Amino acid sequence: MTDPALPPIAGSEAEILALVQQPGPVFLPRTNLRLEEIRSGFACALHMHQPTIPAGAHGELISHLQYMFDHQGEGDNHNAEPFAQCYRRLVDLLPQLIGEGCNPRIMLDYSGNLLWGLEQMGRRDVLDALKQLACDPALQPHVEWLGTFWSHAVAPSTPIPDLKLQILAWQHQFAALFGRDALERVKGFSPPEMHLPNHPDTLFEFVKALKECGYRWLLVQEHSVENLDGTSLSQQQKYLPNQLVARNSSGEEMSITVLVKTQGSDTKLVGQMQPCYEALGLGRQPLGATTVPSLVSQIADGENGGVMMNEFPSAFLQAHHAIAAKGSDQATVAINGTEYLELLEAAGVAASEFPTIQAVQQHKLWQQLDGSPTPSATTAAIAQLQASDPAFSMAGASWTNDLSWVEGYANVLEPMNQLSARFHQLFDPLVAQDPGVTRTPRYQRALLHLLLLETSCFRYWGQGTWTDYASEIHRRGEAAIGHT
Repeated sequence: MTDPALPPIAGSEAEILALVQQPGPVFLPRTNLRLEEIRSGFACALHMHQPTIPAGAHGELISHLQYMFDHQGEGDNHNAEPFAQCYRRLVDLLPQLIGEGCNPRIMLDYSGNLLWGLEQMGRRDVLDALKQLACDPALQPHVEWLGTFWSHAVAPSTPIPDLKLQILAWQHQFAALFGRDALERVKGFSPPEMHLPNHPDTLFEFVKALKECGYRWLLVQEHSVENLDGTSLSQQQKYLPNQLVARNSSGEEMSITVLVKTQGSDTKLVGQMQPCYEALGLGRQPLGATTVPSLVSQIADGENGGVMMNEFPSAFLQAHHAIAAKGSDQATVAINGTEYLELLEAAGVAASEFPTIQAVQQHKLWQQLDGSPTPSATTAAIAQLQASDPAFSMAGASWTNDLSWVEGYANVLEPMNQLSARFHQLFDPLVAQDPGVTRTPRYQRALLHLLLLETSCFRYWGQGTWTDYASEIHRRGEAAIGHT
């Protein structure tokens, strides 16, 4: 029972969860890197996203990329085709470098919206290129796909029950396009806007959902985390894997390995391959009983701005040529996140030896609690800190700390929370009774609108057209839930 107008976002939950929980290494059997010969490494990721908007000729849901093509005279919409080419161009750059004797690496983060939008547009040229990047055995050692939320939701203000729905929806979409073998290789997670929750319960449920969905590590922005004593991460620590501890308001704890994205939101960092040149100046450093290569981790939008559209391809080629020219000693290498972590594990470095960190501002909270947390005590402590400390916030932290995803957006957030509550009130008992409900068009149509309403873009561009889009999606979501 599938509706061709709906994306593949639900219906195979049990099968996908069983698949992604398979143990064992993913990149280790294929890597051509030797950890003992590496002094430093750089891991670069490209983030790609286009929101889904109710702006087709007759109000239908379309990709914003389609809208750009249809309205070439507005703003920067003349970049529609250059953007489309950005989405596929790694399939040209990587084989070129491999053929020249280089050993390139790239991590890719594509939102579910974008993948569905490319399908809606019939852009087989782009999708076929992405399938090659996901499935070609010759490219697998060089490409790592990162999971993300299906519709680019920001985690701290996403209703807690929807975090796992967003994660699973992306996994459904990715498996439908590229196959379950490709999905089984996706072990790192890239949160939209690098936005990490710091409310204890939201962070705990986020980490729990990630681990239940098979993710082994998370990419975080350096300013969104702190050491357990509240201090900022040391410069050396940013180039090591860390262990993020999430403790909820009842005192339960979970942890997940994180790699730290340094510096702020600047596409030039990846656009000009700064991580490569930074890594050239770094060396091995102590971790546990051994030493490990320092790793510079970085992510940027893969298409936004002139640097990424125009300068990145030549900079990517030039950086890999530069390290290849230094010879075969592998002193500084391109390396992907899971590959790096699996090489460390194979060398006997355990995650328990990684520095332990927490979400920013949590040291203040735990100090204020002064004892074992309870939900009521945690709520009271947060209220006391918010009243006494203007710098204290439980709204999370991201790479855009000059911009709030909450303040001034009650007209989006309140309907979003209402729609989420209605969705779960109706469907959770039905799914508990019969998991097959997630395969029905009614469930999937309601889920689609819930996920879409949580898209960050509706709270990025200010009031106006984008919040109007959110209102229309909310209206249709309410109708989908009420439809029998």
